Amino acid sequence: MFTNRLRKNLREVGRWARREHIDCYRLYDADMPEYAFALDVYRAEQTWVVAQEYEAPASIPKARAAARRETVLASVAALLELPAERVVFKTRRRHRGHGQYLRLACEDVLHEVREDGCRLLVNFSDRVDTGLFLDHRPLRRMVHDLASGRRFLNLFAYTGAASVHAAAGGALATTSVDLSATYLDWARRNLALNGFVDEAHALIQADCLAWLNEPREGEPYGLILLDVPTFSNSKRMTGTLDVQRDHAMLIRLAARLLSADGVLLFSNHLRRFRMDHRSLADAGLAVEDITRETIPRDFARNPRIHNCWRIRRRAERRARRSRRDASNA
Repeated sequence: MFTNRLRKNLREVGRWARREHIDCYRLYDADMPEYAFALDVYRAEQTWVVAQEYEAPASIPKARAAARRETVLASVAALLELPAERVVFKTRRRHRGHGQYLRLACEDVLHEVREDGCRLLVNFSDRVDTGLFLDHRPLRRMVHDLASGRRFLNLFAYTGAASVHAAAGGALATTSVDLSATYLDWARRNLALNGFVDEAHALIQADCLAWLNEPREGEPYGLILLDVPTFSNSKRMTGTLDVQRDHAMLIRLAARLLSADGVLLFSNHLRRFRMDHRSLADAGLAVEDITRETIPRDFARNPRIHNCWRIRRRAERRARRSRRDASNA
């Protein structure tokens, strides 16, 4: 049954990806509850598949889980005509904080993939995540389309893929802020791979909440991406970060750096997230839920994979900010 489903997905999702020139996509996402896997295809210099097994409950006998795992890995290798070493197996467990970023290995082998003309580096072995969240492909495309002539701020920048897309879309400058030196170095390499190596593309290692609370001068940003982790308790932070508890504060702080006609894109992966509309309305912000238009076809089975919102200043606040920006200029 699993092989037949995978063959069907190869015909439908694989054909769609080829038609749309998408090299990295989700082929299978626990379509059958008995085979609780996510299978992601990456067409790099060679084709790779990352097979993530959603951890089986304790009630499932280990022998049965192992047999299903062998079926999945063998079927993927056979149907995609891949050697076994290019089907990378991982177990996906529930994590809080930066658990999804913890090292599984230390191979440090990066592979180049392409997305909408941008060159990006991914790692298949060292962590659960590869350095590129595939469900955010439409969001990165939106950043590209909005970036022309604007200064772009990427908060919780991770490996900087969105900064690459902004720069490729004609951003005047990009600023990427993240607490991890490892991911900022990865972001630097992604930017350099696309020829963005000058001082217009700043990378700042900082706790984003602390950075937003600092007094700041200079030109506002015309485009801000605020893609917040669900929870973080890094030792380098002064406290904890909880997206449900803290999102309104983060959005209000980020919006202070937004130009009068600027756009703030806010995203997170908390399935039961509830937006604090009242607090943001009181801050003069207009909030539009764009989650549905940012869920790509290959994640359609899982529409709660992320939440996404487009946020702007309300008209009267825009007018006041425009006058203030003009006087500062």
